[in-house]
Formats: sequence, structure tokens, C-alpha cells
Amino acid sequence: MTSQLDPDTVAQYLIDSPHFFEEHAELLAKIRLTSPLLGRAVSLQERQMEVLREKIKLQDLRLADMMRNAQENDASSHKLHAWSRSLLLARNDVDLPHTLVDGLRTSFAVPQATLRLWGVAEDYSHTWFAAAASEDVRLFANGLSLPFCGSNNDFEAAAWLEQDVQSVAMLPLRSTATASATFGLLVLGSPDPQRFSADMATDFLVQIGETTSAALACLLA
Repeated sequence: MTSQLDPDTVAQYLIDSPHFFEEHAELLAKIRLTSPLLGRAVSLQERQMEVLREKIKLQDLRLADMMRNAQENDASSHKLHAWSRSLLLARNDVDLPHTLVDGLRTSFAVPQATLRLWGVAEDYSHTWFAAAASEDVRLFANGLSLPFCGSNNDFEAAAWLEQDVQSVAMLPLRSTATASATFGLLVLGSPDPQRFSADMATDFLVQIGETTSAALACLLA
């Protein structure tokens, strides 16, 4: 009388006997498994091929994602280069803020962009970018260690933009000499609630903020 083998015992035996199917190759064609893809029983070899094809498919998808991300990063780098070049070509200091926000709108397809600076030199005190910013806005900007992205919850700075804004990105501007204090705030806005979502990566925005800060530091007193 034979006792029924425990499945775990069989599995462990096969693990411990890596040459079992080499010695009993005829069993490979006899073992039948249910295929989730074909909906019928297939041989072990066919099932192994299905698993291999699925692995290759997943690898192809990952590779496609990597290539797409690389292409997007490359395109963003070119845009950042062109935008930075336009700042260097600005004819005079007072043109810089307009060139900067206009370049963000056109190069990066940002629907709306504006900024405010405080502590500017007397020569620029009556310009649009030196318009009054409340103490609350200044405290908010000074408290940002990274760009803020998210829904427009009636932010005062969002009111600087001209049209209806559903999502915003707000970038603090800091000079390298006084890294702990801000001298302005760059505001990007969109009618799309998901354009500047709270969970989006901010690495690229940090680069834009640092470039903006460096470009506009010449306007400070």
C-alpha cells in the first residue's frame, strides 16, 4: 500500500535534484499545465516559453519607458538651455523679468507666469515686477525650501496672474549671498488642475528657480 506524497515534499525533492529532468527528459512532454493565456492545458516546455515571453514583454515595456523618459529629459534640457541663453542675450537689466517669464510661457508651454521681487534697486522700484507683495507672501516664500506645487487654494500670489488658475507652482528666489532669505517669488499657473500637482517631481523646477535667482540678482539693491 502506497502513501500519497505531500506536494511540498515533491517540490523539495525536485529542488534538491536539479538533474532529475535531465535523467527523465521524456516526462517534460507528458507534464501538462493550465495556461492562463491560452485557457487550456499545455506542456511544461510550452508553459516555460509563455513565462519567458511575458518576461521579455515586461522588459520591453520597461525599456520603452526608459527611452521615453530619456527623450523627455533631453527635450527639457534643450528647452532649459534655450531659455537660459535668452536671459544672457537680454539687452538690459530691466528687460530680464519680461524675457524670463515670456520664455517660460513659450519654451515650456506654461499658460501663465509672473514674478515679484522685493528689495530691488531704486532704479527699478516703479517697475511691474517690483509691485507690492504683502508680508504674508514674503513669509510664505521664505518658508519654502523647495518649489510649491498644488491646487490654487486662493493664494495671494496666484492673484498676480491674469486668468483663472486651478494649479500653481511657486518658486522662491534666493541670492547666493543670502541663501536663507528670499528676494522674490516666481509663480506659474495653469487652468489644468493636474498641471502642477502636489506629487510631481520638483527637480526641474528647482533648476528654473536657481537660474531665475541668478539672473535677477543684478536688480537688487
